Amino acid sequence: MNKNKIFGVLGAVVMMMSHSACSSKKSMTNEANVPEYEVLELPMVNVKSFKKNSAGAHVIFDGTSLEGWRGYAKDHVPSKWTIDNGTLHFNPKPDGVQNPEGGDIIFAADLKNFEFEFEWKVAKSGNSGAFFLAKEVKGQPIYISSPEYQLLDNENHPDAKMGVDGNRKSGSLYDMIPAKPQNGFPFEQWNRAKIVVNKGKVTHYQNDEKVVEYALWTPEWTQMLQASKFSEAKWPLAFHLLNNVGGKSKSGVVGFQDHGDKVWMRNITVKVL
Repeated sequence: MNKNKIFGVLGAVVMMMSHSACSSKKSMTNEANVPEYEVLELPMVNVKSFKKNSAGAHVIFDGTSLEGWRGYAKDHVPSKWTIDNGTLHFNPKPDGVQNPEGGDIIFAADLKNFEFEFEWKVAKSGNSGAFFLAKEVKGQPIYISSPEYQLLDNENHPDAKMGVDGNRKSGSLYDMIPAKPQNGFPFEQWNRAKIVVNKGKVTHYQNDEKVVEYALWTPEWTQMLQASKFSEAKWPLAFHLLNNVGGKSKSGVVGFQDHGDKVWMRNITVKVL
């Protein structure tokens, strides 16, 4: 075989190997325009090891311990999150802490079908969010892979006037479905929240009223994403992850957002369905 033929064969082999490698990368997402990403596999706890209350829900924050909690994509609780008078409190400037660390916080248990309940309040002009079925994606925020139950001071935070039809007000599916009725209480007053996730059906409750309902993994879910800030055109990776929320296992963690504003939570429970 002459040199030209040898190089021709080698070139073909290299091209085949290169094509195979590209196909392998694309198969990670099944969408050609989605950037590569890595889902972290960090230590988890078993929610069933936490005591139950009289309603049969596991108490995952009892006001005295942060057992089971850690920062999103971290192995510890960031210093801006503390226990304050029996509440889980985010303070952007905690007293006596030099160079305080922020970031979202999660309860590190893999959950699939459940009721997630808590009470919350924000300071004036405060903004935060509750998340569920989230995956810990390296270098990305929690909301890239999780629907968001909005926590907001509706009267004073500018986000309340953005979006469509009030879909960024408290209790809403952020930027997709407005909470109706909008029954959120003013800043520094306690609100009650419940998120029910059961076989793809999700229901938001705010102050004991059902305010939002939707179904994941449906054509309607995809359409809502396409009409939001998480559309395929605006944010390909978020669209991919949210369109397949919960990944192959259809499960994930719950957590709360560091939006830079003071927020308090208490009486946090999870009831496994």
